[in-house]
Amino acid sequence: MRHPGNARPPHPPAPARSQVDRRPPTGPQRVRGARTAQLTLRGRRLLACCAAVFIAGGLVLAADGLFGEAGPPQPPRSQTPALAGKKEREPPAAPPLLPSKPVGLRIPSLRVSAPVVDVGLRGDGQIQEPPPENPNLAAWYRASASPGSSGTSVLVGHVDNSHGRAIFYGLGVLRAGHSIEVRRRDGKTAVFRVYGVAAYSKRAFPVREVYGDRGRPELRIITCGGTYSKSAGYSGNVVAYAYLVGTR
Repeated sequence: MRHPGNARPPHPPAPARSQVDRRPPTGPQRVRGARTAQLTLRGRRLLACCAAVFIAGGLVLAADGLFGEAGPPQPPRSQTPALAGKKEREPPAAPPLLPSKPVGLRIPSLRVSAPVVDVGLRGDGQIQEPPPENPNLAAWYRASASPGSSGTSVLVGHVDNSHGRAIFYGLGVLRAGHSIEVRRRDGKTAVFRVYGVAAYSKRAFPVREVYGDRGRPELRIITCGGTYSKSAGYSGNVVAYAYLVGTR
């Protein structure tokens, strides 16, 4: 799926996101990052790098006609971060962990249990998507914070492939209060609490809100969403927002 051309803020940072459809990339679009007072150096680097990432290629292969035009489940507006967090008192954030590469992901409410690979950028400036033939695989963008450490960590994955549903097909079903667990190479498991899930169209993707540093260890999971067409791929993205609440 191509990155929405107007998702870039008019001034500071110009990061973006990535998802895919079955068509070959239409060509990279690089985004120039700018200094933002609210973002750390890591955050600015992530925004600048991710901008080129979720552009022409992506992380989702849509199966022709497999799910019809309705597409995967979409989160209701009540689950956007600004609204969902007001319904109940959120527990305090846990102290950040030292960096360590993620190796496994578990989302109990979605019955997701999967390995995590780390990916970087391809030569054309796009994030290397996980292999589409493996539907149960998540990818951590290594230029983002490691899960549980200070900053915003980014995980991506397919919503479906040519054979059926993939790891993040049900991401839109997540609700505030659900937990996400990320097993790390150092033997620790970072436990995150979801505080919002939102669907965005290509033309209204809030890059700063998704990739920005909020001053605590946070996690984003991104996949494709909306409706699907053969000519344009998926119409948008689903993003889950979570923050660190504990460690095991």
